[in-house]
Amino acid sequence: MKRIVITGMGAVTPIGIGVKSYWNNLIAGACGVRAITRFDTASLPVKVAAEVRDFVPEEHMPKRLARDAALFSQFAYAAAEEALAQSGLDCQAESYRIGITMGTAMSGIADTCDTQAEMSLSGKAKVSPRFVPKILGNIAAAQIAIEKQLNGPCMTVSTACSSGADAVKLANMLLQAGEADAVIAAGAESSLCPLVTSSLSMARALSHNPSESASKPFDAQRDGFVIGEGGGALILETEEHALARGAEILGVLLAVTNNTDGYHITSPAPDGHGAIDCMKRALEQAGLQPADIGYINAHGTATPMGDTIELNAIKRVFQGAVPYVSSTKGATGHMMGAGGITETIACLMACREGILPPTLHLTQPDPACEGIPVIANQSVQAPIRAAMSNAFGFGGQNTSVIVAAYNR
Repeated sequence: MKRIVITGMGAVTPIGIGVKSYWNNLIAGACGVRAITRFDTASLPVKVAAEVRDFVPEEHMPKRLARDAALFSQFAYAAAEEALAQSGLDCQAESYRIGITMGTAMSGIADTCDTQAEMSLSGKAKVSPRFVPKILGNIAAAQIAIEKQLNGPCMTVSTACSSGADAVKLANMLLQAGEADAVIAAGAESSLCPLVTSSLSMARALSHNPSESASKPFDAQRDGFVIGEGGGALILETEEHALARGAEILGVLLAVTNNTDGYHITSPAPDGHGAIDCMKRALEQAGLQPADIGYINAHGTATPMGDTIELNAIKRVFQGAVPYVSSTKGATGHMMGAGGITETIACLMACREGILPPTLHLTQPDPACEGIPVIANQSVQAPIRAAMSNAFGFGGQNTSVIVAAYNR
């Protein structure tokens, strides 16, 4: 197999825009959960979310694109722009050898909700001709391709909350197959609207805690996740290509594996068999032993059932060599399609800097935490060789990514 390296990163998150801001706030324990501002929550039991604040799209893209793009697409573009700038890729010179993979769970559902509400209130039957292309999931990647004049493979995946991580999986497949020399792997989400909020609340997936500490992964008092949003991007290349153009290599993608529970549309398998197999195969693909992993950024959404199943699965896989574990969703909320990318970035930064981000609001650990060094509330300094990021989604989707600092 070809060695795949990372040469660029980009992030738009509820705790910071840009990788530097995101990472510094993450390890400092900043929290992006606040009262919802996008719509009136008076009739809803959910009052908080992790919104991206102070995002000015015109600072990251042409005004025309900012006007025409849905918010999730804006997040994706801004993250990709940052990652491309860091990578130094020459998009013009290599346009047919640079691909794009995109992961999003709900695409433009918030715009769909808003447009339908406007139609119902106004009584008008006319809708902007920009509406359909605005909400399509693939348009986020297409907009990047159009603006950067890229002509390589361009593919979008939608695997619920593992979509971003599966964009990394798809990018790796394209690179291994020789379909591209470099790939922009991006993930983005902005699904905060009354329609989605009400549905997830009725499904008992969301926290009804109105405080900023509502997202509390692994805590015995957790009552569901908090909706987050944002975007993330990684530039993945074959090592040969990166070295040939003199790129600064930030890290290496050691493994990315995917499977499905084949069990239920919303609940993970109680015995965690899918998650267990996914993590085991990631270790095998990376050529690592459990003791080689120094940190796991868990899926850890703060749902009562999901957290316990994942913790037990980690213990089954790592047994006597369980590494540090945290869920950064206490800080960012559940960023859905964007989370698989931004949490992989957190893993790579942990490898590079030897600082492991905390799980916020963890005051009363769930009994399933026993035997696991879960990082609570404050970052931990620890030099690590490699880190794993888990992303699990509705439908039984499981994806595990392993990254490490680069060592030629």
